[in-house]
Amino acid sequence: MILYNPIYFDMKKTVLFLLSALLIIVSDAAYAQKNGGNAKTDGGIDNSIMERLKSEYKFTSEQQAIHNALAVRPISELSINSQKSVAGDTHFSHVVEKIGKTTDQYTSGRCWLFTTLNVYRAKIIKKYNWPDFEFSHGYPFFYDQLEKSNLFLQAIIDTKDLPMEDRTVEWLFKRPIYDGGQFSAAADLLHKYGAVPAEAMPETYQGNNTEDLREILRYKLREYGLELRRMAEKGGRNLLESLKERKVEMLSDIYRILAECLGVPPTEFEWKGRKYTPKSFFDEYIGDNMKDDYIMIMNDPTREYGKVFEIEYYRHLYDGRNWRYINLPMETIKQIAINSIKDNCAMYFSVDSPQYRNSKIGTCDFENFNPGALFNISFNMDKADRIRTFTSRSVHAMSLIGVDLDADGNAKKWLAENSFGAGYGFAGNIIMTDEWFCGFMFRLAANKKYIPAEIIEKYEKTEAEILPPWDPMY
Repeated sequence: MILYNPIYFDMKKTVLFLLSALLIIVSDAAYAQKNGGNAKTDGGIDNSIMERLKSEYKFTSEQQAIHNALAVRPISELSINSQKSVAGDTHFSHVVEKIGKTTDQYTSGRCWLFTTLNVYRAKIIKKYNWPDFEFSHGYPFFYDQLEKSNLFLQAIIDTKDLPMEDRTVEWLFKRPIYDGGQFSAAADLLHKYGAVPAEAMPETYQGNNTEDLREILRYKLREYGLELRRMAEKGGRNLLESLKERKVEMLSDIYRILAECLGVPPTEFEWKGRKYTPKSFFDEYIGDNMKDDYIMIMNDPTREYGKVFEIEYYRHLYDGRNWRYINLPMETIKQIAINSIKDNCAMYFSVDSPQYRNSKIGTCDFENFNPGALFNISFNMDKADRIRTFTSRSVHAMSLIGVDLDADGNAKKWLAENSFGAGYGFAGNIIMTDEWFCGFMFRLAANKKYIPAEIIEKYEKTEAEILPPWDPMY
């Protein structure tokens, strides 16, 4: 038994000290892990930085006035340019003949369907003198939601061997279904399922207000997706057949939800004294080869112009086409648009419409608002930087129906038919300055007859570069 040994006790103290230090390090590491990573001793806001921030802010009478205003009014109101508070010049040198009332998508993300069908609606109204004619938007939307549900569930089956943490699997579960879309998806739907007039499948509240329906479908599809993955983990004989059979059972539930919310799509109907199927109605009143006669064009300055791209999983039908487009500079796109408008042909196009938009008067103009003056700062990102930083992307589709050209043939402003009702904006339309159009226009679907032959050849014969679905633009 050792009663006392100074060396022994000095060693014991050292061991205890090291153990205590180790416990502190482990504890700090655990705390850092719990709170977002390794603790940092440099780079935070320390007392000296805080004192500098406080000292550099001078609460002058001007700042007091700004604070008082911001305390009770929205920034958008306080930053509005009062000199741009009226529509101003509404003259356009070239406008596609617009017939019929402005349609209204209400609180839904179906602008892409409204815009696609509005392009053809105007032609029908003019040809047959039916001023009140409208397509049913609920009809293609029903099949859009059913097809997107199948696309998600089948994609889950296709990726069953990938881990849950795989980025594609993660993306699928983040966005199992949505109510937005674009032209090529609308073309696929209409060619497969046809179209019907509004009377054959009237709009419902759920169709006009899609948020609740969308969230219910998202929840259920995510639950179904987990079930399919767990079935795949267990394996078994005839696994793929079992998964696909269970998928069809799941789609039966989705169909029932859609039918109760949107109505049952007609397979045949009588209209104006004649019997139609949706396909025969499409063939007679639309008739275009929407899949082959149109090219999707993009302006994305972050990527090489003249190249063809395709977005993985950016389709609505599992057996449909991914969104494929050719990336072109704005000057080329504008000339294609001018060619179409001059020939009285409206186009599907999409923009980042909320940017600098004065909804009251229906104008999109960089000078509509000046938040920089309000806060004494500047906003200097160009279009490419706005894309790279997720600041701007295509969010809304409209029909491009007008352009105002100067004496040299250069565009000064553009006119779009919106789908927010006649009371919105400028008689249901949006006026865009050319500068704004160049800055926030992204997609255009144009008929081939307005596009130079060399662009068509490159689009049709070039193998597309595949982009992931989580790309900043999409």
